[in-house]
Amino acid sequence: MLLVLGALGLLITALTTANTLWAWLSVGISVVAAAILVLDWLRNRRRAAAPSAAAQVADEPEPDDFGDDDPDDATGFDDEPEDEDVLAVAEEPSTAPTPPLGASTADDPDSEPAEEETDAADLLVVSGLSADVRVLDERPRYHLVKCGWLANRPSIALPVSEARQLGFTPCGRCAPDATLAAKHRAGRGARTTGQ
Repeated sequence: MLLVLGALGLLITALTTANTLWAWLSVGISVVAAAILVLDWLRNRRRAAAPSAAAQVADEPEPDDFGDDDPDDATGFDDEPEDEDVLAVAEEPSTAPTPPLGASTADDPDSEPAEEETDAADLLVVSGLSADVRVLDERPRYHLVKCGWLANRPSIALPVSEARQLGFTPCGRCAPDATLAAKHRAGRGARTTGQ
C-alpha cells in the first residue's frame, strides 16, 4: 500500500514539475508494487491448495482398509430370518389410510403444495383457456378458487394461460389443469382465449 501511495506522490510531482525523472520513478515503483502483489497472490493460492490436497489424500481409503470378508457378508444381514413373528408382521397389509394424490404430507400451512403432474393433452387445452385461477404473490403455484390450501390468503386472479406464461405451475392439491381441462372437454365453464 505504501508503494502505491509513493508512486502516486511521484506521479503528482512529475506532473507539477514537468520533470520526466519523477514519472519514471513512479512507473518503477508501480511495477515493484505489482510484482509484490502477484507474489503474495501466488503464495496465498499455494497455501490454500495445500490443505485441500492433504484432505483429499486423507479421504482416499487405503487398500488395507478393506476387509477380506466374504462378499455375501458385506450387507451385514442374514439370508434367513431367525424369528417367524417377524415374517408374520411383514406380510400384514398396512391399514393406515393413504393421503390423497398430491396432498401435502406436512400440515404446515406455509409449505408449498406439490406440483400437479399435468398430462400433455391437458396442458395443450389449458394453455388456450382464459378461465381464472388464483395465484399468491411470491409463490410458484396457481390454484382453483375452491383450493383448501388457499384458505384466507390474499390471492390474485389471473387467466390460466397467463399464469402459465408467467411461470406459475399447477397446485397438486386442487389439480387445476385436470379440472379445467375436464370442464372444457365437457363444454361447461372454461373458455378459450379466442372466444
